[in-house]
Amino acid sequence: MLPLFIVKDLPTSVGSRYTLGGDDGHHGARVLRIQAGEQLLLTDGQGSWSRTQVLEVAKKSLELSVLETGFEKALPTTITVVQALPKSDRAKEAIELMTQAGVDQIILWNAQRSIGRAEKGIDKLRIVAHEASKQSRRFRTPRIDGVVNTAEVVALVKGADLAIVLHEESDIKLSSLFPTKVSISSAVIVVGPEGGLAETEVALFKEAGAHICLLGRPIFRSAHAGIAAISAVNTGLKIW
Repeated sequence: MLPLFIVKDLPTSVGSRYTLGGDDGHHGARVLRIQAGEQLLLTDGQGSWSRTQVLEVAKKSLELSVLETGFEKALPTTITVVQALPKSDRAKEAIELMTQAGVDQIILWNAQRSIGRAEKGIDKLRIVAHEASKQSRRFRTPRIDGVVNTAEVVALVKGADLAIVLHEESDIKLSSLFPTKVSISSAVIVVGPEGGLAETEVALFKEAGAHICLLGRPIFRSAHAGIAAISAVNTGLKIW
């Protein structure tokens, strides 16, 4: 499997040369020990990609030649996860896992029982998504937004084709929502905090049209529930 690097100035002309420098160039040359003649992938994180061959290796950069270019279309269903703010490094863990599962957008939510804070750390969390995209060979980097309040989440739920709220006290299985005869272009998954959803929040989401569902018998940590729910939705909608 070819290593992937995300760059802002993606070269898209076959035969053109490109210098991969900065942290990525240093990582490729010194950590991955990429050699001349090897191939690697570049992407702009928005679907466009280029397959390249290494011509020269310097101390902190790689000189590349573009062999092939292409564009990966977005999947027909966009999956957004509204993640209640978890504490400390759990937010980074949640974003890393959900990125690997194929989420398109993550919105951080200041739920009633949230104990985490991320207002000053959104940029760091975007870096986490960036790195997780490289690791999972994604040509499309998920969007990280936040921090939103409950009213904004309710509005998002109302606008979705399919909205799922995970709640441990529900008796409705997530699998019961599939198969659906309705075309789903946008799916929203709401993950509550470690302390659980407040009843007022559950009522608001239900009124907005969300399905209040149980994600199996074992109770996941808030930071781990997203990847499980994304996997279930991907399977249920036959994306996987």
